[in-house]
Amino acid sequence: MPQLNTTTWLTVITPTLLALFLITQLKLLNSHLHPPTPPKFTKTKPHAKPWELKWTKIYSPHSLPPQS
Repeated sequence: MPQLNTTTWLTVITPTLLALFLITQLKLLNSHLHPPTPPKFTKTKPHAKPWELKWTKIYSPHSLPPQS
């Protein structure tokens, strides 16, 4: 049974990989990707917080006498 001659494989595989790399680079170079859109700045309204609008009474614990 004859042996498989693999001496020319390197000379075939190397240019093939180089050609595939160049083709993909050219395709990426020619593809028109969308430019990134600038962020839209919206004015945020301050939300009404109920604890800022009304006075809240702070209670002492039941074990302490009332303080004035």
